[in-house]
Amino acid sequence: MTNDEQFMQRALDEARRAFDEGEIPIGAVVVCRGRVIARAHNLTETLCDVTAHAEMQAITMAANELGGKYLTDCTLYVTVEPCPMCAGALGWAQVSRIVYGAPDEKRGYRRYAPAALHPKTNVTGGILEEECRQLMQEFFRQRR
Repeated sequence: MTNDEQFMQRALDEARRAFDEGEIPIGAVVVCRGRVIARAHNLTETLCDVTAHAEMQAITMAANELGGKYLTDCTLYVTVEPCPMCAGALGWAQVSRIVYGAPDEKRGYRRYAPAALHPKTNVTGGILEEECRQLMQEFFRQRR
């Protein structure tokens, strides 16, 4: 397993927690210099807050851990492609790298806000894509 796959597994663990809590199963971890400094999952239902996405929670936790608002030496691993809101926050936080699992064809940032990220941010998609996609599909299958 590559480092990207290992850290995406950690994000998937968070997504499974969200699933078990009745939240849309998206999980995120922030890694700085090889160490997980934040982990989060969607809390939009729990907090009654449409902005409580996994990425937003993880950004806040990482910034608190590092003692500053910029995450320039960090990689965010997230199970689904960030939405435009999260991409904007990731851009402001100057996250150096984003790794996501499954693309979000309907609401992903690449469709609506492809320039939202910081210009120096590197993006890698498709890491453990099938596992990430299956978890989302199973969640919505159960909801219907």
